[in-house]
Amino acid sequence: MEHGSLTDVSASTFSLMDEDHTLANSVRYTLNKDPRVVFCGYSIPHPSDNRVNIRVQTTGEWLYSCRSLLKLKCRFLVIQQKMYLRIPSRI
Repeated sequence: MEHGSLTDVSASTFSLMDEDHTLANSVRYTLNKDPRVVFCGYSIPHPSDNRVNIRVQTTGEWLYSCRSLLKLKCRFLVIQQKMYLRIPSRI
């Protein structure tokens, strides 16, 4: 679910259900490495809640909205995971 303004696509908060620190920290790290992102952080409203809020703010100078950047970086993480799983261990 996205919480944000329809007129300002440079700042949004997304609620991801049934997720925890594992995914949220990976998404935050990946988004913060992007030069189009000014701020990205996450919070978990309550420890018993399986919900993560991710806040994304972009420079607004690019054609990408917060939603499209979040989708792009989540796809990137999926591709990285698939590549990692194909690497044979040498131990």
